Amino acid sequence: MVIVMALDATEADVAAVVDLVEAAGGEAFVSRGLDRTIVGLIGDVDLFATLNLRSLTGVADVVRISVPYKLISREHHPDRSTVHVGGVPIGPDTVTLIAGPCAVETHEQTLAAAHMAQAAGATVLRGGAYKPRTSPYAFQGLGEAGLKILADVREETGLPIVTEVVSADDVDTVAAYADMLQVGTRNMQNFPLLQAVGRAGKPVMLKRGMSATIEEWLMAAEYIAQRGNLDIVLCERGIRTFEKATRNTLDIAAVPVAQRLSHLPVIIDPSHSGGRRDLVLPLTKAAIAVGADGVIVDVHPHPETALCDGPQALITSDLPELAEAVGTLTEVTGRTQARSLTPA
Repeated sequence: MVIVMALDATEADVAAVVDLVEAAGGEAFVSRGLDRTIVGLIGDVDLFATLNLRSLTGVADVVRISVPYKLISREHHPDRSTVHVGGVPIGPDTVTLIAGPCAVETHEQTLAAAHMAQAAGATVLRGGAYKPRTSPYAFQGLGEAGLKILADVREETGLPIVTEVVSADDVDTVAAYADMLQVGTRNMQNFPLLQAVGRAGKPVMLKRGMSATIEEWLMAAEYIAQRGNLDIVLCERGIRTFEKATRNTLDIAAVPVAQRLSHLPVIIDPSHSGGRRDLVLPLTKAAIAVGADGVIVDVHPHPETALCDGPQALITSDLPELAEAVGTLTEVTGRTQARSLTPA
């Protein structure tokens, strides 16, 4: 941590900073330049954060040099990681397509959507059995019955499944069925849930909170990692801004930023960010071009009757273009499209 002193800071101001840091058990090293004086701190950064250093007379700024998310940072893990979901890799060498219905409604609907996903080249099936909704009157998902449908469809198609868990109490139940646990945007800072999925022993997809900074997103991942689970995939799904033309604003720059800061894979959800079917393919292309390690898209055999997010779901006629876009851009970016490492 570095303390930048103000231009008019006095020697007494500098001495007060040094005395406070040393009294807390740290070390302070003063460096005086022509215009500025800075104080470098060595010690417990979290303890220094409790000292309210910015409030001291003569202090202009306090800059944290070491990152607070140690386990997922590239500071101590310079090589980017690959996470395997039922034999399917998600990482820096591949582009992984995850697809399926936003919500599990029936066995027939889920199986049809899984076949659509496979036709587009997807190797992981998404589907929501538990649905946290803004309105308490909206469809909340089938619960464990939906998990059973997903497990049956996995048996029929060979596709590993990722599904959302919304409560720490449900983690064991969902983990018994799913190959990957998803923590959605509304639960990104549900810390008991993060700790519970960290202990579950299954890969985790962590979606960015709709109003979260990148550092807050990474700190949420650190909660999972701290419980012994580094099989985490970060998912940028759009953030809330003043813009109303799209459901959310896709922060495309979050991909290279997060990849520079963390060794975890980073994917994009073009369906929930755009919120409209006509935006999914362009945003998918942008995701792969910017270096995302995968995309997760909604598909539905009959979106006009979907119980959740029908307007953003791709239909059968969209699949050839989706498959071509993913295949072509993956090759252009020097990667390979992810395939299952285990037989179906």
